[in-house]
Amino acid sequence: MQSNTNPPILITSGEPAGIGPELCALLAETSQARRLNRPFIILGDADLLVKRAANAGIEPEWQRVDSLDPAVCTLLKDPGYYLFHHPLNVTCTTGQPDPANASYVLKLLDTACDACLAGTAAAMVTAPVQKSAISPHWPGFAGHTEYLAHHCKQSDVVMMLVGGQMKVALATTHIPLREVSQAITQESLTRTLQIMLKDLAIYWKLDKPKILVTGLNPHAGESGDLGTEEIDTISPVIQALQAQGHDVQGPYPADTLFQPKYLQNSDAVLAMFHDQGLPVLKHASFGQGVNVSLGLPIVRTSVDHGTALALAGTRDMDAGSLNEAIECAHHMDLCRRNMQ
Repeated sequence: MQSNTNPPILITSGEPAGIGPELCALLAETSQARRLNRPFIILGDADLLVKRAANAGIEPEWQRVDSLDPAVCTLLKDPGYYLFHHPLNVTCTTGQPDPANASYVLKLLDTACDACLAGTAAAMVTAPVQKSAISPHWPGFAGHTEYLAHHCKQSDVVMMLVGGQMKVALATTHIPLREVSQAITQESLTRTLQIMLKDLAIYWKLDKPKILVTGLNPHAGESGDLGTEEIDTISPVIQALQAQGHDVQGPYPADTLFQPKYLQNSDAVLAMFHDQGLPVLKHASFGQGVNVSLGLPIVRTSVDHGTALALAGTRDMDAGSLNEAIECAHHMDLCRRNMQ
């Protein structure tokens, strides 16, 4: 067995009624851990994970680990897959999320995040959660990105998806469309772009990242005829960053920006709202894309899809996004440690 030299990556199994348990079991059927030369620790109800794997005909190779204490994690010298047991609150019915298990799902996130903050783990990768099952326990729960920002006491985070040779970040995330314009300010855009510039340099080793910025309105406002956000908010931020020596360009009409002739000479795109940028990326890479949280003090990646309740309990699913999320987290961790 190859000797491990990398700290573990933690994988939260997500909504227990969804496909997270099967995805984790499918992962532990692969040789990814040995190829990347590090241990992976899957967090969840171990009895549920083992049972769901057996019912789906999946044969994972994993071992139990009783603690995430540094003394335990540093002894995981063999690359492979490990299970850290955290019990469900109530019995889970496959395909039927139960709000009674909401605190269980959030506890998995808290535990993984705290281990990363403590330096015990290198990164956390998250399987999908069911927002509707968590909201009764945590009113206003919007998703992993916002929750982890709250847990890390980080006011500014950026959601970026990576896939199809694209990186698309969002100026706003999970808010109603009618609130987008008011949420985009010069201050918020400046912070978002500064986070992107910093983390693209750290995690992708880009000396001078080039970021293309979309407009908010059709045709990027048509010189003010279709909206003035580009003139009043977006352009001044871009010009200020350019004056500081950063390669930030735009605003560009979103309906024409996502073409190879523009993207091939850039490192990332900043879109103004969720459904402006992500449909293009997901069309190019769905099932292979990765959700990355920028601006956190830890490395966190996730799958690009939801809980797929109808597929839970089967192995009729594609674990490609989870595998890509792990590859991305591994890459980001190595880049960060190489800079230290």
